[in-house]
Amino acid sequence: MGQDITLTASDGHKLGAYLCEAEGECKGSVIVVQEIFGVNVHIRDVAGRYAALGYKTIAPALYDRQERDFETGYEPDDIARGRDFKAGANENLNGVMADMDAAYAAVSDMGKVAVTGFCWGGFVVWLAACRMNIQAAAGYYGGGIIDFIDEKPKCPTILHFGERDHSISLDDVDVIANSHPDVAVNIYEADHGFHCDMRESFDPRAANIAGMRTIRLFDNM
Repeated sequence: MGQDITLTASDGHKLGAYLCEAEGECKGSVIVVQEIFGVNVHIRDVAGRYAALGYKTIAPALYDRQERDFETGYEPDDIARGRDFKAGANENLNGVMADMDAAYAAVSDMGKVAVTGFCWGGFVVWLAACRMNIQAAAGYYGGGIIDFIDEKPKCPTILHFGERDHSISLDDVDVIANSHPDVAVNIYEADHGFHCDMRESFDPRAANIAGMRTIRLFDNM
């Protein structure tokens, strides 16, 4: 079981986070970055899964600068609201990265730190890989990476995309792959959100393969 904690960013902003201690021998830490839906039940579940695999895990509430403790489900109205918050967060990426740094500080006592995230969180993973001192990064269907294609990851990085994802074009995915040959870009026969077992787009095969690739990367960081 995890616990809700409060972090303080470098600019004094206080944000919530969900923290899970590693079960058994700790292998390092993982930062789990939310979808547009906030640190909801799915993100907390993902954090718990990494903790069960031996990682101290934290999921920072990156929308807290707009609304404290925001979380929602996956209905059309939820998606529209989440997108509004995403737009607001993208207008203050310095704040987002300050909050990510605060999450890093909360778990870096365990040594090596990896980051993973989904949807908008997959985009934040890309920025973290390029700008933070982390050891491994795995981003899932991160829209917006193409706009920061000139930045270069400083750690081993893998990306997961679905070929039926209408929100991220395969042309953009090809540009990312060709621009960064050191980044493992994986494409699955799946839609956007294929990792989330609480969405209709969940694809267990794609989720399992992507999950195994991710944990293999993290175990070897």
